[in-house]
Amino acid sequence: MTMNKPKIALVGAGNIGGTMAHLAMKEGLGHVVLVDTHLDRTQGKALDLMHCSSFERHHLTIQGTDHYEDLEGSDVVIVSAGMARKPGMSRDDLLEINGKIIQTIGEKLKKNCPDAFVIVITNPLDAMVWAMKESTGFPARRVVGMAGTLDGARFRLFLAQELNVNVSDIHTLVLGGHGDEMVPLVGYTTVSGISLLRLVEMGWISIERINSIVHRTRQGGGEIVKLLQTGSAFYTPAACALEIARSYLYDERKIFACASWLEGAYGLFDIYAGVPVIIGKSGVEKVVELPLSSQEREAFDRSVQEVTNLVKKLKTLLVF
Repeated sequence: MTMNKPKIALVGAGNIGGTMAHLAMKEGLGHVVLVDTHLDRTQGKALDLMHCSSFERHHLTIQGTDHYEDLEGSDVVIVSAGMARKPGMSRDDLLEINGKIIQTIGEKLKKNCPDAFVIVITNPLDAMVWAMKESTGFPARRVVGMAGTLDGARFRLFLAQELNVNVSDIHTLVLGGHGDEMVPLVGYTTVSGISLLRLVEMGWISIERINSIVHRTRQGGGEIVKLLQTGSAFYTPAACALEIARSYLYDERKIFACASWLEGAYGLFDIYAGVPVIIGKSGVEKVVELPLSSQEREAFDRSVQEVTNLVKKLKTLLVF
């Protein structure tokens, strides 16, 4: 047994939770506890994944449970529980039902793993991460939302396909809320160190094509919902959340675009918004405050205002 490995709690055993469990074990990230109200499904996925251990050459354990007491001692908790979007629904349509679910989960995390770092995936993301912080009472540096990292992955892919280059050469950031007003930062996007705007000057891509790709990025989640019909994206959200968890668990100090608590950065106070942050052993080690153009700032403020409106509405639905 590899007992000195971290303990990773995954709340929600749906497509995202199951994918994260498999990736966490395959990558040797740590021992996994998968918790869900549907005990049979949870235990079935855990047992199936344990059957993989002989092929994947690890000595990690995975437990399926419906008892939050089993989360005691967890180093990281990743929450994907809640209703997924269906065709025709916006992320905001999930506000009340998922808000109540997150509140219940947060209270249980506070009781059973008060020292954990929490990553929220549940939509509408920015409001849900606020609800998680409120219900756990955890320091804000230990509660983040996985958002811009996922949106950035989509933006990178679409650009790579357009430019016919390796997606790993593209680096970018997506700020603001995890919704239709998110802000892909074209001015901070590079291809192997070459500014995307310089590539426009070189004739590789037009501003019109970039704007089209920005629009597709903003609609990326909805595009998948429409295609799947019965659920929403799960492979990439799972992979993104685990990358953030890894940076925390192993103090990698990587920069991610996360929904993070702002206390003065970008001129904002007491609000979660998607911004670049350094994730290390203390959680959010530093908010990276970027100079924004007037157009970027206007788009960012508009996106944050949507988050503010969502949180105001959620406050009328939940009592903390």
